[in-house]
Amino acid sequence: MGVIFRMALRNLREHKRKTTIIGLFIAFGVCIIELGNGFIEATSRGMERDFRANYSGDVMISDPVPEGCQMDLFGISSLQSITEMPSIPAMAELDKVEQVLAETKGIKKQTKVISSKVLLMNKDYADFQMEDQNIINAPVGFLFAGEDGTYFDMFPGQKITEGRRPAPGTNEILVDERLKTKYKEFFKEELTLNQTILVAGASAGNILRDGVITGFFRQENEDTCMFTIIYADPSFSRSFAELTYGASFAQDLPEEIDTTLSAFSEEDLFGGDFFDFDEDIDLTSAGTDFDTILGDTSLRDELNKTDDGAWHFVLLKLNNPSKTDDFVRDLDAVFKDKGINARVCNWKEASGTFTSSVEGINTLFVALVIILAIVVFIIIMNTMLISVLERTGEIGTMRALGSDKNFVRKLFLTESIVITMFSALAGSVLALILMGIFNSIGIKVTNDIAKMILGGGAVNLIPTFISFFRTILIVTIGSVFACFYPVSMALKITPLKALSQGDK
Repeated sequence: MGVIFRMALRNLREHKRKTTIIGLFIAFGVCIIELGNGFIEATSRGMERDFRANYSGDVMISDPVPEGCQMDLFGISSLQSITEMPSIPAMAELDKVEQVLAETKGIKKQTKVISSKVLLMNKDYADFQMEDQNIINAPVGFLFAGEDGTYFDMFPGQKITEGRRPAPGTNEILVDERLKTKYKEFFKEELTLNQTILVAGASAGNILRDGVITGFFRQENEDTCMFTIIYADPSFSRSFAELTYGASFAQDLPEEIDTTLSAFSEEDLFGGDFFDFDEDIDLTSAGTDFDTILGDTSLRDELNKTDDGAWHFVLLKLNNPSKTDDFVRDLDAVFKDKGINARVCNWKEASGTFTSSVEGINTLFVALVIILAIVVFIIIMNTMLISVLERTGEIGTMRALGSDKNFVRKLFLTESIVITMFSALAGSVLALILMGIFNSIGIKVTNDIAKMILGGGAVNLIPTFISFFRTILIVTIGSVFACFYPVSMALKITPLKALSQGDK
């Protein structure tokens, strides 16, 4: 084997031009792959650390996702209609879920949360219509309301710049500094402490409430890809989330409901002698009681009240976050065994609104890597094929001196492996140097959409040993396969033919 290795090195030195061409392609290919891997690693780590610490926790529990919808901590959307904005369902079996969690080991902290999307409005814009404005620039944010005593203990990362957190049982709100800036740009006026402002539901139809601003804050991670947030008390937030007794009652309705009235026409329902008035009725007369014209509305009023016990999600932080997937699988099995209709997912599914964009970039990068690998594979194969054809005389001489096919095969494979490994190592070193330079520059993006796509505002590259090892191994294996065809061509050349071609 030592003889073959020395001969391979000699051959590579003698064919410097071809060695350099192949080596440069491999080195630059490996460098590009490593830079991409470093970006994906930095994005994934940063987003996971940020969302687990400040928004989603390690595990999220909710009602099952309605059919034809996608749902996470930040909202629900219909896959069948882009205009339809359904509401996140309240947890119907919350008591049973909490009973199971009380008996489950490995939970460090837990809390409950309500999530909705709202718009801050100037009172002069009472007739404001979302479609009439640029929604990207409108002061829209996520309204989060957590369980008193547990939520801010689990997520304490708000850097309050002015004021304080909302008091329990009030309509007070804590506003993101970025939302304050958006409001000023949109309505041309400042938000101030103790100001009463209109809060409009972005998903619940025509819900308007007065909110009192008690503080402003910055996110723990100022480069977060998370959109703007408003923190409020659950009693204030439930109306925006449509967590009313009527909504809870509707969830408990049987699947089969008597819909025989729907078969009647308007004539059947409202025709007949009962509606044939022979004389005009003066509804403006003093004897008309408009307060009772709709009959007893007490049931309607009760159903429209917010359900004080309704919540969207239960969030958990675990003693061992590295075992999150095992915990999710085991807890889901317990729920199924006990017949509890609940969904259990990890932080990534809980933050799907944001992680999906990063995963899309990852998929695109993988596709580009595959294309790059195919190109490098073809270049190596063609270059090796040309090299074999040019070295026909050399091959014939080796065969005439007694070298068998196995010896020739090992020689070419060794040449391919040596040049690939050295070039891949050179490309890896170049990638490390470029990563260091790039990280020292400290590139950041400020646009919210760009942050969401890139997974954060700080663009960094993180090298990992596993990534470098995997890339070098894959490229080396690829180069070995790339030289199979040229080697097979070389082995078909007979010594007599090779010598006669080499003399020309």
